[in-house]
Amino acid sequence: MRHFMLALFLAILIHQGCFHIHVEAGDGFIRTRGVHFFLNGNPYYANGFNAYWLMYIASDPSQRHKVSTAFREAASHGLTVARTWAFSDGGYRPLQYSPASYNEQMFKGLDFVIAEARRYGIKLILSLVNNYETFGGKKQYVNWARSRGQYLSSDDDFFRHPVVKGYFKNHIMTVLNRYNSFTRMHYKDDPTIMAWELMNEPRCTSDPSGRTIQAWIMEMAQFVKSMDRNHLLEAGLEGFYGKSTPQRTSLNPGIEMGTDFIANNRIPGIDFATVHSYPDQWLSNSNDQYQLTFLNNWLNAHIQDAQYTLRKPILLTEFGKSWKDPGFSTYQRDQMFNTVYFRIYSSAKRGGAAAGGLFWQLLTEGMDSFRDGYEIILGERSSTANVISQQSHKLNQIRKIFERMRNVQRWKRARAMRRHQGGNRGGHIGN
Repeated sequence: MRHFMLALFLAILIHQGCFHIHVEAGDGFIRTRGVHFFLNGNPYYANGFNAYWLMYIASDPSQRHKVSTAFREAASHGLTVARTWAFSDGGYRPLQYSPASYNEQMFKGLDFVIAEARRYGIKLILSLVNNYETFGGKKQYVNWARSRGQYLSSDDDFFRHPVVKGYFKNHIMTVLNRYNSFTRMHYKDDPTIMAWELMNEPRCTSDPSGRTIQAWIMEMAQFVKSMDRNHLLEAGLEGFYGKSTPQRTSLNPGIEMGTDFIANNRIPGIDFATVHSYPDQWLSNSNDQYQLTFLNNWLNAHIQDAQYTLRKPILLTEFGKSWKDPGFSTYQRDQMFNTVYFRIYSSAKRGGAAAGGLFWQLLTEGMDSFRDGYEIILGERSSTANVISQQSHKLNQIRKIFERMRNVQRWKRARAMRRHQGGNRGGHIGN
């Protein structure tokens, strides 16, 4: 009965013009139209996960089974999108030893990740650089420039200095043009990849006006799109409001990072908005109920703004709750996941801009050194795993209903065409 009511509601939305279902070539690329994602002509909703470690683990052939296991367990819980790193700059076992110098073994690890994702029907969001020092990030790029005689006063010169921007553009070009040794396909031609992410959580605290990040995103978005029109692009933002919407900044958790959720996502070439949410980190001195209230307000505002101001889809690309939090219980974590999933589902079933959420982070057995407090191991069959599966099922129901409706529309059009052709033939014979 619940699914019947949902189908009825969606039918009304389509009739009123909230959705326009077009038939597209079935090339497997995810695209956007208005506030929706589409895959082969059908609205697309994503329940997904983060697994930053995929390339790193897959670079060792003896450990690749862990990548396969993670994808298999994810697929069995209805998860369809994974976000992971397509960077590792300098340091131990890097992808990029130094500007324009690459580690083939690590790149083959990423090749394998893409091939396995394809095998299990999982789309990928590939992030191109880190804001933080982990896996090198902007600090490593700045240090590379310094070691070659450039004077840079801050890690934030990553966003400003032409030499550093040149290093990063070279990395973008190298990744997009990579020929996958498993799939025999260039990355920029592979529909397994849903989207590129410019940076994991860009921040520029040295310029709270937001102008530096705005100019950098504009430049890099234009550069990516000049090479690749197949794939979607997003900036990697956490969702902090900035100078363009002073009335919204009170929603920020007391953090100013030189980013601007509205202005940054309005940039041409940025195809969809992203938001992260870590109330347990951002509001660590407050109680659980206060954090949940913040989470509700945070998500509602961003979903609303994506729908009515940006007119683009939005994904919650990181969220989670750590078992290291004081007084943690699995019930609290489930409550947090349910809050997130309810907000996404409520928007999706009404034809809104929210299209999915990706929890941080998925691990599989035998990865204890990667545990950070936020990990979910689906094989442990926790109550949280059940919450995740239920959300996958609910979003899949919306997708199926749209697919059925599209098939009905096709059938009606075909029947009308046959009648029209039959009428024309009858008229000709009568003459």
